[in-house]
Amino acid sequence: MQSLSIVIICKNEDDVIADTLKSFQGLTDDIVVYDNGSTDNTVDKVKQFNARLHEGAWEGFGKTKMKAIALAKYDWILSLDADEAIDEELKRSLLALQLNDDKEVYELCFKNYIGKKYLRHGAWGSDKHIRLFNRKIVKWNDAPVHEQLIIPPDVTIKKLNGYVLHRTVKSIEMYKEKMKHYAALNAKKYYRQGKKSSWIKLTLAPVFNFFKNYILKLGFLDGPEGFVSAKIIAHYTFLKYKKLKELIRQADVNSR
Repeated sequence: MQSLSIVIICKNEDDVIADTLKSFQGLTDDIVVYDNGSTDNTVDKVKQFNARLHEGAWEGFGKTKMKAIALAKYDWILSLDADEAIDEELKRSLLALQLNDDKEVYELCFKNYIGKKYLRHGAWGSDKHIRLFNRKIVKWNDAPVHEQLIIPPDVTIKKLNGYVLHRTVKSIEMYKEKMKHYAALNAKKYYRQGKKSSWIKLTLAPVFNFFKNYILKLGFLDGPEGFVSAKIIAHYTFLKYKKLKELIRQADVNSR
């Protein structure tokens, strides 16, 4: 066993949470699942595993993750989502770590899936994120969406062998709905930050986004799923700025 805590926040993830928790078996004696009001069978499935279930209100990604991390037994935190299992190679890499330098963080490589299709290229290809860190040194910011880790400049980033298996959506329709939700959240974040929408952002940004992910990042090599993924992400870019423009217009009306 490794002296680290796995921390997961989740809501209505009964289709993936069991496989995710199963992938952690033999890695640690502390798995924290922080549920934010599931109405499906997520809670029942979590209780079938050696995990500590906590239930609390949703406060946005950044704040909720920090609340969950505070419940961990160990200072070393492996922060994952309910749809992010680990493969055996990554488990072996994690078990081999000494974890004796608080000023080190570890970057993990991701394999992202739409349904059963592994996306090797495009926006999801070559995906990697820092997910293992010491909570005494590194924190999540309080962003409601697209939260980021606040990493001091003297921290060393290291990479591990193996993959996080990110089964992000079961179908194209779920992918579309998920990106619509994120577009709305990001528009609100941009509005609070005082960012502006414009004709260029509404028209050229989505086109460039599609070209970048489908052509420059070779998304076309992923077949139909690669095309659909590039198209959905481009539409997400459009929706994000469209909703931001609507928020700004509504604020102008309310101020009159």
